Amino acid sequence: MAYIGKEPIVGNFQKCDAITVVNGQAAYTLQVSSTNVVPESANHMLVSLNGILQAPVTSFTVSGSTLTFASNLATGDVIDFVILLGNVLDLGTPSDGTVTNAKLSGDLISGETDIGGAIADADLFLLDDGAGGTLRKTAASRIKTYVGGGLSQASQWRISANQASLDSGDTITSNWEENDTNYSRIGSAMSESSGIFTFPATGIYLVEFVFMGIGGAQDQRTGIGGVIFATPDNSTYSKVTSCIPGTDSNGNNIVFTNYSSYLFDVTSTSTHKVKFAVEAEQNGLTAYGNTGINRTHATFTKLGDT
Repeated sequence: MAYIGKEPIVGNFQKCDAITVVNGQAAYTLQVSSTNVVPESANHMLVSLNGILQAPVTSFTVSGSTLTFASNLATGDVIDFVILLGNVLDLGTPSDGTVTNAKLSGDLISGETDIGGAIADADLFLLDDGAGGTLRKTAASRIKTYVGGGLSQASQWRISANQASLDSGDTITSNWEENDTNYSRIGSAMSESSGIFTFPATGIYLVEFVFMGIGGAQDQRTGIGGVIFATPDNSTYSKVTSCIPGTDSNGNNIVFTNYSSYLFDVTSTSTHKVKFAVEAEQNGLTAYGNTGINRTHATFTKLGDT
């Protein structure tokens, strides 16, 4: 509520610092721990002079931090103590450990009442704002966003048409497109240039590569597979997965499909990149692609922060 005049001070018993009497002086400054204090009124004070409690208003008055006796004090007088009562109608500051859950209205801050259901985005939590000692409320939806409510990055790419005339070790450089069949990426997309893929954010990524392809002429009877290359410096690529090409036991040239995966710690989006290549016993290979379904394709999933 609003007050006309001086707002009551919360009840709090304080003993003022010792006051030295000055001969012929009636007014003295009230301090607690060397800091000026302002009593509620003279009626909210206990003042002892020469071992006798003084009558408020009659024997002394107070204005701001100044205590004034009714007459000048003389050498030999002793101000025994001055105690400030604050607003004695208020409870004041409770002593440590005296406020229990039962004394709080509705057990506002306690572990006694279970929420009784799943946590919802609109539920509120109390937290210390910046470790500054100030309690503030926040919605569960914000905590979920901060902690992480799921994957932040996931995208998938494929080649939309066959890429032929590949030799073992060649990078698949053409016909790459982001999957657009009943698909929606999570977060930002990877970027691709001439078969080299750049990550949209740092983090620990699971890189998965599925290769579908075929060897050269029918009489080559060669197997073919796909592998992943990675670089930590945007220059030197190392093969980080491998495959063992096989052939049909009857010597027939068949379509090969193989899977490889790699956990890549991407600490910089400008230097850490990947590309995909073929591996076989002979050359003249073809990577199969299609614009409507995944044949040769790659999936990039961020699992966590680096």
